[in-house]
Amino acid sequence: MSGGLVLKLGPKERVLVNGAVIENGDRRTRLSIKTPNANILRLRDAIHPEEVNTPVRRVCYVAQLVLSGDSTPAEARPQLLRGIEQLSQALTDPDSRAQLAAATDAVLQDQYYQVLKALRGLLPREERLLTGLREQ
Repeated sequence: MSGGLVLKLGPKERVLVNGAVIENGDRRTRLSIKTPNANILRLRDAIHPEEVNTPVRRVCYVAQLVLSGDSTPAEARPQLLRGIEQLSQALTDPDSRAQLAAATDAVLQDQYYQVLKALRGLLPREERLLTGLREQ
């Protein structure tokens, strides 16, 4: 992220920055994160342990653990690459492949916010696929 990350926060929204929970005030605000490789996680986007119940959510959760400081990049990298590879076996459409490629590139560059962002883009697709399987 050459220009840094810009976070737009709603009133009372919480974000985790390098392990510290920060809560916005009563008005919308914009924060520019200038420190490269800062670990950022919007708490409204956080996946809770009991919600880790699908393949994409499992891989997202591993990336999230790095952002929250609960796992190191060295611990998470092999799990993420293996998980992304497994997802690529099932999600073979061009859009999914592009998201998975972006996630892989981000892992290799230690950009875990971008990993999570790319993988979260797969959640709606995974939900549609799983719903279709349940209905059969």
